Amino acid sequence: MPNIKSAIKRVSVIDKKTLQNNMIKSAYKTAIKTFEAAVEEGNKEKAEVAFKTAVKKVDQACTKGVIKANTASRKKSSLAKKLNTIK
Repeated sequence: MPNIKSAIKRVSVIDKKTLQNNMIKSAYKTAIKTFEAAVEEGNKEKAEVAFKTAVKKVDQACTKGVIKANTASRKKSSLAKKLNTIK
């Protein structure tokens, strides 16, 4: 446990940031799972709506620095391929 005031503050700030990052990461993973469930059902309209949501969440996670840009691009490309298989 840190004794210096600035170090104590850094610990509390890091804890808050970790919670925010986990929340963002959880939201984008949930959006991807929702999309994949819609694809498995074969429901085209539901999948397209879920695709837009999932891409938005992936972009938000990338913007916030939770995932890297190449990872975001790879995820979006993978989702687009899955969407095109049901069309």
